[in-house]
Amino acid sequence: MSWYCDVAPGHPFHGPYHDREYGFPLTDERGLFERLCLEIFQAGLSWLIVLKKRPSMVAAFDGFEVDKVAAYGEADLQRLLNDAGIIRNRRKLDAIIENARRLRALRAREGSFAAWIERHHPLTKDGWVKLFKANFVFMGGEVVNEFLMSIGYLPGSHREDCPVCQCLNGLDVPWKKVGEAFYSK
Repeated sequence: MSWYCDVAPGHPFHGPYHDREYGFPLTDERGLFERLCLEIFQAGLSWLIVLKKRPSMVAAFDGFEVDKVAAYGEADLQRLLNDAGIIRNRRKLDAIIENARRLRALRAREGSFAAWIERHHPLTKDGWVKLFKANFVFMGGEVVNEFLMSIGYLPGSHREDCPVCQCLNGLDVPWKKVGEAFYSK
């Protein structure tokens, strides 16, 4: 089995993400939305492409501010489709804009994206995928799995002997509250 922990440390793009973000608890709406969007962008592509284009995507999507992206119209979509600095897949761009609109509606019902996620915790991977597919678009199993692993809601982001895993042991990581055995059901 190959782990991200085997290839990421020391790499100019993978290293910082692996060491400071991947698997760490995240509750900030902007950060959660960005992470969800990055996982959508990654579908069918390498994570390295996404990380290299991340700064351009953050700029192109107004810092992934949900309300700004939710208000995008046809002119914004055309601007994005013409931006060579980002991943320009029409289905993915449409999904990100639609998901921002759905997040805004979810916020009105739940208070925040983080509160919605926490309210449903814990679920198995299959339960999470079903929930995300019912509430968002472009939600395949890998998009949901990687998103939730990246924010600490599913196990598997790091090997147990990875120094980052040791760092995570001192944090309030959601999946650790119920233990890894729960997720293998």
